[in-house]
Amino acid sequence: MQTKVNLVPARIGKLCVMIHIHLLKGVIAGKAMGANVAYIYIRGEFYNEASNMQLAIKEAYEAGFLGKNACGTGFNFDVYMHRGAGAYICGEETALIESIEGKQGKPRLKPPFPADIGLFGCPTTVTNVETVAVSPTICRRGGDWFASFGRERNRGTKLFNISGHVNNPCTVEEEMSIPMRDLIERHAGGVIGGWDNLLAVIPGGSSTPLLPKDICSTVLMDFDALVQANSGLGTAALIVMNRSADVVNCISRLIKFYEHESCGQCTPCREGCRWMGQIMSRFVKGNANKSEIDMIWEISKQMEGRTICALADGAAWPVQGLIRHFRPELEARFAKHGIELHEPLKAESSIPC
Repeated sequence: MQTKVNLVPARIGKLCVMIHIHLLKGVIAGKAMGANVAYIYIRGEFYNEASNMQLAIKEAYEAGFLGKNACGTGFNFDVYMHRGAGAYICGEETALIESIEGKQGKPRLKPPFPADIGLFGCPTTVTNVETVAVSPTICRRGGDWFASFGRERNRGTKLFNISGHVNNPCTVEEEMSIPMRDLIERHAGGVIGGWDNLLAVIPGGSSTPLLPKDICSTVLMDFDALVQANSGLGTAALIVMNRSADVVNCISRLIKFYEHESCGQCTPCREGCRWMGQIMSRFVKGNANKSEIDMIWEISKQMEGRTICALADGAAWPVQGLIRHFRPELEARFAKHGIELHEPLKAESSIPC
């Protein structure tokens, strides 16, 4: 019988202190899908968290919760922990599998999908930590209970991480479809300087387009509402920016991150991130002209949906959000720095013959 694998990526954020409980939840998830092996993939920089996890795994084996005849059920279940090397791209499921196999962390072409041919050629289910953590509660209380939260097509609860210009940055579990303003004011102490001082919010992590204050005042935090607002729920990590933030510089910093983290396998991503990074650097300085706004928009559109994984999309969308909502600010920025918007861009350097 072919071994089935449950792969749990725990690389993005820090692990909860209740490690033993979540290990047992992982055993439940593994049993439900018929897996005999689980790999927990932790970001390499999280040394203390990885050490605690390894200790918890050791204690679970000693207590009979893992290994042969786990929990006295006749079910064999082994858990291994693997530390990554910090590559952002290894958050993509097939790049993560490549990393564990000792190869370069680059996404695979699909099909075949991991459910058919995954880790070491075995059928593999890649399960988010949040999914594993909530599964036993759903099993205990029932699907109807979980579906009682949120609205149609957007049921359940979600972990929201709120950071940036708020009085109390936090991670909180809330029901889906909660208004963004209520979420920020109820759990994060509101925007620094008050709601009227809000400039924009990135609602779903760095790869989702930002939303200006007028939309943030009414939008709901769920999949459908944010898609209708030309953004997305993503990882549900809200980045709040008040009027003290330089929104152009913020987006430029995000593009530099994606440029650095691109694996370089796909040309649209490799070259697109580099070109967008160069143009955004000129936007920050104001050393650009109006035509470059349309140029970077076109570059971002040519990156979407043309790569093996979604990193290129995640790099393109922040730029699109900036242009969609802050184009007048960009043009004013260029004018302030003395650039005539109708003049063609002059070369920054010359190449000697």
